[in-house]
Amino acid sequence: MMRWMLFLLLLTALLASAVGVVVMRHEARLQFVALQQTEEARDQARVEWSRLQLEQAWLAESGRIERHAREALDMRRPEGVGILVEDR
Repeated sequence: MMRWMLFLLLLTALLASAVGVVVMRHEARLQFVALQQTEEARDQARVEWSRLQLEQAWLAESGRIERHAREALDMRRPEGVGILVEDR
C-alpha cells in the first residue's frame, strides 16, 4: 500500500512537472514572437526616420529653395541694394 502511494505521488509530481514544462515553453514562444514583432516595428521606424531625414535635407537645400522661388513665385534678386544710415 505504501509503495502505491509513493508511486502515485511520484507520478503526480512527474505529470505536474511535464505540464509546467509545456506551459513554460509556450510562454517562451509567445514572448519570442512578441520580441520579433517589436524588432520588426523598430526596424520599420528606423527606415522611416532615415527617409524623413533625407527628405528634410532635400527640402532644406538652399539651391532648391532659391530655384523654387524663381520658378514658381517669379521672384528675383534685387539689384543695387544699399543701406542708408540716417544721422540724427
